[in-house]
Amino acid sequence: MNEDIAYPPPHYHLTFTALSAHAACHIRRIVRTYLAMWDMPHLAEPAGLAVTELLANVIKHVPDRSCTVALLAQEGKLRVEVGDGSAAVPAKRAAGPWDENGRGLAMVELVTDAWGVERTPGAPGKTVWFEIKA
Repeated sequence: MNEDIAYPPPHYHLTFTALSAHAACHIRRIVRTYLAMWDMPHLAEPAGLAVTELLANVIKHVPDRSCTVALLAQEGKLRVEVGDGSAAVPAKRAAGPWDENGRGLAMVELVTDAWGVERTPGAPGKTVWFEIKA
């Protein structure tokens, strides 16, 4: 066995089509599993909530609902990235007390240490990411 290889590897990547909100259940299960293997199970709740919100945006705003999810265990933190092919960039907005939508990115901001959006160079897509300190 090669001692230079980390088991499990400190990253996970999946490309799929989020046909319904049920897709988030599967991704949360994957997040919990990897966080347990990476000795970061305490991050499962905030990471699960934040990735669910990002996937909800894909389902609602990306016409083909195709996306990628990447989990990256980095030095002292978890980084999660959700990428899609839509040029529309999400922005945090103030939702009124009776609004049914508009709180997702505010929740992501509350449960993570940082979040942002990176446009895909030379293509219309983007990656929405968040980080949580371990």
